[in-house]
Amino acid sequence: MAVYFDHRIEAPESSDVPSQLTWHSTIPILAVASIRPGTGGNVDLYLQQGEYVESCHVERPHQPTVLQWHPSKTVLALGWENGEVVLLTHPSGDQTVLPSLHTARITLLEWSSFGSRLITGDQSGALAVWRVDARGKLQGNHLVKHEYSKPLTCCIFRPASPGDDVAMLARASVSGDENALDMFSWKGAPLKMGPQERLAFFVSTADGKVHSVNEHCKTCTLFSVEGSIKKLFYLEKKEALAVITETLMLSQYMLGPEGVAQEFMKVKLSTKSGESVDIVWTENSLLITSTGEQIIRLWDLDKDENYILSLDETLGFERGEMINSISYCAAKEILAAGTSQGRIAIWRMVVQPRSSRRDTKYLWKLQTPTEIEGNVTLLQWGSSLNLLAANNSKTVLILCEHMMSAHFSQQVAAVQLTPTQLSISNFSTGVHLALQSDMHIKGVCVTKDSVTVWNGKLVTVYELSGTVLRSTGSFPCESHVVAVHGENLYTVEPNRVQIRTPQGTVKQLLTFTKAEGNPVLLNVCQSFLVVGTDTAHIRVFELSRRDAKAHSSTKNLADQICNLGALRSVKCNANGSQVSIVITQVNGRPDHKVYFYDIEMDTVTHFDFFTGRPSSGILQPEDNEKQQIRGSELSGLCPVSHFWDESEPRLFVCETVPVGSESSSVGHLDMVDVLVVTLFCTQEHGLLLQDCYHKPSGLQALLALDVPYYYFSCKPGERDPVEAPPPSQQTQPVKGAHAQFPHMVSRRALRDFVGLENCEKTTRDAMLNFSFYLTTGDMDEAFKSIKLIKSKAVWENMARMCVKTRRLDVARVCLGNMGNARAAKALKEAEAEPEPDARVAMLAVQLGMLEDAEQLYKSCQRFDLLNIFYQASGQWPQALETAEIHDRIHLRTTYYNYAKYLEFMGDKTLAIAYYEKSDTHRVEVPRMLQDDTSSLEIYVTKMKDKSIYKWWAQFLESQSDMDSALHFYESAQDFLSLVRVHCYMGNIQEASQIANDTGDRAASYHLARHYESHDDIKQAVHFYTRAQAYNNAIRLCKENGLDDQLMNLALLSNPEDMMEAACYYEEKATHVDRAVALYHKAGYVSKALELAFATEQFSALQFIADDLNENSDPALLARCSDFFIKHSQYEKAVELLVAAKKYHQALEVCLTQNLTITEELAERMTVTDSKDLSENARKELLEQIADCCMRQGSYHLATKKYTQAGNKPKAMRALLKSGDTEKIVFFANVCRQKELFIMSANYLQSLDWRENPEILKTIIGFYTKGRAPDLLAGFYEACAQVEIDDYQNYEKALDALTEAFKCLSKAKDTIGGQQEVRLADLQHKITLIKKFVHIRRLYVDDADEAVRLCEALLEEPELDPAVRIGDAYGFLIDHHCQQVNFPVACRKLEELQKLLPSQNVRYYINQTSLKALQKEMGVLMERGDSRHNVREEDEVEEELNES
Repeated sequence: MAVYFDHRIEAPESSDVPSQLTWHSTIPILAVASIRPGTGGNVDLYLQQGEYVESCHVERPHQPTVLQWHPSKTVLALGWENGEVVLLTHPSGDQTVLPSLHTARITLLEWSSFGSRLITGDQSGALAVWRVDARGKLQGNHLVKHEYSKPLTCCIFRPASPGDDVAMLARASVSGDENALDMFSWKGAPLKMGPQERLAFFVSTADGKVHSVNEHCKTCTLFSVEGSIKKLFYLEKKEALAVITETLMLSQYMLGPEGVAQEFMKVKLSTKSGESVDIVWTENSLLITSTGEQIIRLWDLDKDENYILSLDETLGFERGEMINSISYCAAKEILAAGTSQGRIAIWRMVVQPRSSRRDTKYLWKLQTPTEIEGNVTLLQWGSSLNLLAANNSKTVLILCEHMMSAHFSQQVAAVQLTPTQLSISNFSTGVHLALQSDMHIKGVCVTKDSVTVWNGKLVTVYELSGTVLRSTGSFPCESHVVAVHGENLYTVEPNRVQIRTPQGTVKQLLTFTKAEGNPVLLNVCQSFLVVGTDTAHIRVFELSRRDAKAHSSTKNLADQICNLGALRSVKCNANGSQVSIVITQVNGRPDHKVYFYDIEMDTVTHFDFFTGRPSSGILQPEDNEKQQIRGSELSGLCPVSHFWDESEPRLFVCETVPVGSESSSVGHLDMVDVLVVTLFCTQEHGLLLQDCYHKPSGLQALLALDVPYYYFSCKPGERDPVEAPPPSQQTQPVKGAHAQFPHMVSRRALRDFVGLENCEKTTRDAMLNFSFYLTTGDMDEAFKSIKLIKSKAVWENMARMCVKTRRLDVARVCLGNMGNARAAKALKEAEAEPEPDARVAMLAVQLGMLEDAEQLYKSCQRFDLLNIFYQASGQWPQALETAEIHDRIHLRTTYYNYAKYLEFMGDKTLAIAYYEKSDTHRVEVPRMLQDDTSSLEIYVTKMKDKSIYKWWAQFLESQSDMDSALHFYESAQDFLSLVRVHCYMGNIQEASQIANDTGDRAASYHLARHYESHDDIKQAVHFYTRAQAYNNAIRLCKENGLDDQLMNLALLSNPEDMMEAACYYEEKATHVDRAVALYHKAGYVSKALELAFATEQFSALQFIADDLNENSDPALLARCSDFFIKHSQYEKAVELLVAAKKYHQALEVCLTQNLTITEELAERMTVTDSKDLSENARKELLEQIADCCMRQGSYHLATKKYTQAGNKPKAMRALLKSGDTEKIVFFANVCRQKELFIMSANYLQSLDWRENPEILKTIIGFYTKGRAPDLLAGFYEACAQVEIDDYQNYEKALDALTEAFKCLSKAKDTIGGQQEVRLADLQHKITLIKKFVHIRRLYVDDADEAVRLCEALLEEPELDPAVRIGDAYGFLIDHHCQQVNFPVACRKLEELQKLLPSQNVRYYINQTSLKALQKEMGVLMERGDSRHNVREEDEVEEELNES
């Protein structure tokens, strides 16, 4: 809560009536313009508390019209009625008169955002722009002058543009952006940091025109409106201009390039116009107007919403009180309004985190008014201190906000109500007093015997005796903080603390060194005083003796606490062992830790409310789930106040707010979620969390902790909803205040003392020990501390505590001592719930802690139990909401239970609605309304529900109203009841018509029974058939010999009825075919076959055989198969033999009758069960099947069966016959048997492996895997021969033969001596080929030597087939042709023809050489006979083969 101190300005006696006010934007200097009718006026400056600045007095014989402060310098621009403009400098008082440019009344003065330009304008329409330097001094004459010929009304500059983002430029520079690098370098333009001043502005005239003036002072008209413009605003978000005319017409214009403006909104403000209109525009697009009425109107242009604020008489405003002026403080989000009765109304913009506000009317909260004298005609907020200046037509008052002073000690509390009034409450005697002081109270300190107040200049002490307050002393003292202990007062001055008497006499001095700093903080608890200095030193003194003695040495906290800026608050505990400290960080922000200094151990620990954890010690020995709950609840907080218990040194309490709101004023704390946290602090266990709970909404701030209560200050104007005021003895205030005043202090019992507020000290100490040991987890000590307590109230309170601590084990003991068997039973039953919080919630319910139970159910998300809880506690709206959102599985049940509740309460109309929602209305509503026949009939008619129609028809039938009953039965489409009633009434034809038309089975059955009872068999059978009651129809047919109908009915009926009908036909022996068909249809195949064989029903046999399978009787199957063989239906016979598991016979039939074995038949003949055949027999059967498939050419199927029989070689042979290369390769790789690899490789050699390298690789791989090096060697030899014959590639042939030699060397000699012969032969071939290859290579370097070696090679025995003779002669012929030795070449050709008379020798000779021989020697040759490439050589080979 905040109060406002008012300081009247110290105006000189000759001062006139104030007319205008204006604050400097940052410095607390107020300019006041006064007018003297007929003789002129003056302007004076005043400081923060109204001090008059004599040097800054300006007086003229003319009236001042406009005042405008420089945005940063203490320079005031003054406009006068005669057109004079003066610049007044504070504090020197220098006056600079601008050159006389204006001749008419000055109507506007406007500074640019940085103050480098000043705009002046007068009533004649003259406008001038002046340049001002950085010191606020005028530079030369005006820059430009414009004439608009109409009075100028408003002027605004375009807002400053944002500067360059340095971080973004740095990132761009690192990434290589040259432009960004230039902006950082000396070559480029200077880097612009922060917002840049805009020199363009807009100006409006009285004829409704708005003109734009750019940076070069060029002017143009933007737009025009009707009427004189009263206010001009710039909307930065929309980049638009808003104008308000004197008729309160609001228009908004979107600004485009090159001086174009387009109107996009125009609206008439719903308020009265006039000279008294006060208009405020906020940065968040909120338009606020006051027009001399009792209300303030607000328009939110962003949300397109409007609402009003009005005065509240309950806060002290009078009926009919008018609002004259308004002013808005953006820094504090406060709207102030001056009234006609001398009051200043304050609205705060309420911020409620984690809540959604749909009605914007509740965004503003009206505070208690501040009263001043007279009629408040003008208000203005200003300066960085957010001071408020108020003009009451006689003088000016400066109001500064002061946080409410409050103090609690020794059961006495004092809370400030007004700047000069205190509310005193003595909780030990119940006395409630009011103290009216002559000074503005800035601080208060109370004890059980005294009340001390001060204002920073004066200290006054009052004696508190019963119901009387008596002043005992008053003395001047400039101490801003005072502490009291007994008869001593403690005040501060530089480097020392003064101990004074109530009359101000100094008894003792407590000195501090210069390094220790100046004392700024004092706190007394019991007999200990803690002093904090401005250099972050603390010292504790003991006050129990006559003189104060040092209890500890001076502690420098800056050595222990990082980032310490200054001390905010220090408090000591009751025995002087601990000091709690709250600090401000170096950056000026409040720290979110509370520090604890242990005097004996000389250590500093802390509790971090941002993380919810202490720096040392345990938080609590709880389960993980609870730690997570408490940790999340405590995290993200910041302390704002802290206290120690006045008698218990272990107990500490702290008031915390969410991070981000800690810097708000104390007055805002009622708008945020405040958490009160209680800790135990000991040397042994460190910091232990004892409790935390949310501060109730009706309370203002925490004052103190004194077991068993927390003490809070109350919000003004709000009564404490929990605690009624004590039976006070109200007395008149000391200085004649009002007799009636509010109770400003409320107390709340600690969690552990609810219900034990008035217990004796022994019980209180025992409960404190119990709570402490319970917090540490020491259950033995906890129970020891309370074992002697016999009071049920104490045990009940401890049980309640167990709900908070979630200790069900302790709760069971407490319930046992309470003797509460019902609660103990309920708790035991709740143990079945898996969630611990659900079990604790049941305990809370049994103890009547319904709010806690509700929160527990919500925290564990057991919405089903929460729903039941709401229903049991009668909270039906919450139950319905829970069921509809979270517990939809029980939604209909909830609706039903609520309907039962409403029925019990007599609200039948609403009960009907919820019975309908629960879908139980068809039964429940008629039951509920059965005594109110008329209402029930109306409901039935309205609902048009078949079930309800039926119920109503039955009711009418019971009343013998058959016609009406028939009508409603028909509406309900209850055809059975219709037929039943018609039969009862004798309307048989109508009943038959209904049964035939609808086909309703129940109706048909009822009608059939009726016809049967009247011996109408034909109709009875008909309606039994329509009712599908075939057994009854069959019974009647058998009894009455209706054989034709019997067959059809039996086929429609179940197997039992078919069997019965078949027996009937068999006994009569007249329709045996029908009996066979029915036996077969009923599933008695054996009986049907037996009867068919006996009566030779061959067509029936054929039909029945289709349904036979392996589950049929084998003997029956064999009999049927013989029958089909006899009648040459072999395929059917084979199927039956297979079904009978006579596979050999089936196979024999297939072989003898040449039947194709399909894959399906083969699979059926494949036995998988070892019970049918032994393993050997099974393999033999599979091989027989495979053999049969081989003969039929089904090689793939044969392969499959051979494989299943385990005969993989035969399987491979079958697969080889299929020629499926891909499957052959796959099968060989899968089986991985040597024999199969060799077989596969042999098969692959039969393919065109020369053209397919993959097949070549596979052949080599298979021979290798098959471990057949001899076969692999033979394959390599074949490869070598192919290279020689087809391609004349002796190099590759040499490589192949070498591989063949290697493989053959590894092979074993299975035939005696043959391997040695093969190896020698291979070696001989290799040697010859090597020579020939060497000759070819040597020819390039030494042709003669190569020819000689080739001649020698031809002399080698057994040269061919290693080296073909034709290739050697061809080499020689080509050489001689190249040497132009054609005779020798021709001779060699003739020799070759003699050696190879049967071959075409041209194949071995180069075509060029042949052409040369033909040309030179006349050798005959045919065109196209010679070839030199691969394709030509192939064709030659074909010709050779043909020859």
